[in-house]
Amino acid sequence: MSPMAQSAPASGAPEPGALQPLLPSDPSQLAGYRLLGRLGAGGMGVVYLGRTANGELAAVKVTHAEQADQADFRARFRREVEAARRVVSPWAVPVLGADPDAPEPWMATAFVPGPSLGEAVRGHGPLPERSVSILGGAVARALAAVHTAGLVHRDVKPGNILLAVDGPRLIDFGIARATGETGLTSTDMVVGTPGFLAPEQAEARADEIGPAADVFALGCLLAFAATGRPPFGSGSMDALLYRTVHDEPDLAGVPDGLLDLVRQCLAKRPAERPTAEEVAARLTEDAPGAAADWLPAPVVTTIAARSAAMLALPAIDATAPGIDPAAAQKPSRRGFLLLGAAAAVLAAGGGAYALIDARRDDDTQGDGKAPAPKRNTWAIGLLADLSGPAKEIGQAQERGARLAVEQFNALHKGKPFTLELKVSDDRGDRGGALAAARRLTTDPSVVAVLGPTSDDTGQAALPAFEEAGLPLLTVSAGYNMLALRAAPSPPNTTVLRAIPNHIMAGTYLAWTATLLPQIRRPGVLQERTDDQYSWQYTGGVRFGFKYAGITPHFRVVPGRATDYRKIIGEMIDAGIDAYVHCGVRSTAVRAARALKELGFTGPKFTGQHVFGSAFLEEAGAAAEGWFVCAPVVDPVARAADAKQKPADHKAVQDFLTAHRKRYGTDPAFYTGESFDVVNMVTSWLFTSAAKGPLSRKGLWQALRAQSYTGAMGGYQFDDHGELKGVGTFVYGVENGAYKAIGAAPSSPANKKA
Repeated sequence: MSPMAQSAPASGAPEPGALQPLLPSDPSQLAGYRLLGRLGAGGMGVVYLGRTANGELAAVKVTHAEQADQADFRARFRREVEAARRVVSPWAVPVLGADPDAPEPWMATAFVPGPSLGEAVRGHGPLPERSVSILGGAVARALAAVHTAGLVHRDVKPGNILLAVDGPRLIDFGIARATGETGLTSTDMVVGTPGFLAPEQAEARADEIGPAADVFALGCLLAFAATGRPPFGSGSMDALLYRTVHDEPDLAGVPDGLLDLVRQCLAKRPAERPTAEEVAARLTEDAPGAAADWLPAPVVTTIAARSAAMLALPAIDATAPGIDPAAAQKPSRRGFLLLGAAAAVLAAGGGAYALIDARRDDDTQGDGKAPAPKRNTWAIGLLADLSGPAKEIGQAQERGARLAVEQFNALHKGKPFTLELKVSDDRGDRGGALAAARRLTTDPSVVAVLGPTSDDTGQAALPAFEEAGLPLLTVSAGYNMLALRAAPSPPNTTVLRAIPNHIMAGTYLAWTATLLPQIRRPGVLQERTDDQYSWQYTGGVRFGFKYAGITPHFRVVPGRATDYRKIIGEMIDAGIDAYVHCGVRSTAVRAARALKELGFTGPKFTGQHVFGSAFLEEAGAAAEGWFVCAPVVDPVARAADAKQKPADHKAVQDFLTAHRKRYGTDPAFYTGESFDVVNMVTSWLFTSAAKGPLSRKGLWQALRAQSYTGAMGGYQFDDHGELKGVGTFVYGVENGAYKAIGAAPSSPANKKA
């Protein structure tokens, strides 16, 4: 597959959403717009809500100055402005102003207070058939205007469709291209969003990318709106690109009245797809004008709430031209309405008020005349799944973090500051993870955060930490892109990963298997329930076996597969002498039962997403003899290891004693690592407090550079924030329990290549 660029620099900010407070570093004015808050932010820039002197609201996209200095950037941004201005349609957001030549190029478009299609579906579920039909007709008409202007949008996706009471709006022409134009983008670069691009885009066939590519994306969009999921699934970029080119779409749940049209839009060959005009003609029902009944009630409520929030924004500046300053200060009915709306906003979610108030307290005593008193309480944040699917891990992390904070306060009573633990439960829900993260990142007392529990919530929450410059330390999220960023994205200065990423963990698992010299033909199953994890883990396993000179038998199955007896039977017939499961717990249970039923006697291996008590309970006797690699140490086994250095032995024994005293039980897996990581932060804070005022600025770099030894072992990080060393540990299932075997090897035991 070709290299991937998900969006051009001008389109780096994510979809505009609910209004967030301005940061201290944000400007208050830009080119005649008073900036009122943030609608979104990313590595390439920020989208602000702005208002002109006459009260007109706009979404103002501002790019970072360092992006503007990159080759081709201004040409791309200028092209985005020109493309957006060429499109004339009631269903495309118009450009109100722009300056591609400014030190930080900007563009203002009309503000739509509603959510994006993606946000609406994630928050409220799929749309009914009538809503999808009206949505499709309006977007098709917008695309017809794009194509009439001689352009191809090339990034039609749920985040680029905003929902308003009078119909949807198409936004973002950052990677739009004139038909037949190939300049400014490498011919071998895939441009667009995986899962919402055409096969010709997925294979970077530049000469074939035309209006039909937008129609294919429209088909993906309609399927998503109707079912709540993309028709080619989710997961890694390579997997999505492969499925887009080779697999048939999953259209289960698309209403019968739309099914044929969606299928035609998703034809693999561009010539077999209808035009945007033909799609619009077939979706004959007009958009609803001023009525809001084209959308489900919960979505309308969201639009209404955001519209009401606009009423609660600050009044137009009294010094603006044409406004009488005296008159502006007189009470009015609008003033009372604004007061009521503001109260409603604060009642619904006081995070914005809390941040503004806390920012004032950091700078003054409230009257603007004197510095605020020095802060004597700081906080460690915990972002974890405490009540969702991974609550076993999240609750263990909370115990470890709380124990570390309590220990710090007990040891340093009366010292420069006291520590608190502030907890935010993301419930394992990707849709709510960003809001859960912002409860911590907007709190100025929080200096660093332990979390997240899972990959999905980590990806969703990451923008909040990047915007705030707040370190995020994880002991359980192994998705590689949380720390390793592909160019042209800015390098990671946010995440410290205290475990191996999934690719390296898969490599260590393969090298663990080579400790058994009889293995010559391992079978490797990649199942796609969590495609992102399984694809990365399989990639590591593939590399590990290749480096050892071993050729496995690979099999890939969809996540919905249930007949594991047949799947495993075919692998056994192919001559496998070991089994490696790259997938989640539920499918590992199926595989374990099938292997037992079929009498397979070879060794069986799996990784992090299977490790835990649930696998033992659900697989029962079929789990016996499995080897499971996980990024955690058994603290009881570590305490019993007489080979440790005396200081290390004392550290783990003290941890066990403290945990037993505090909680009355031995610590669960992931508790010790959380205890260590929080102690790593607090030890740096205590040392630094003696040198001057504490600040979270520069903390990531300071933590990354240090070497720390805790109860569970040592922690060092490379320049990317990735853990140095192996960090993967092997467990065997024996008599229904995990038995610690030791650390995974750092190289294959029987290397042949």
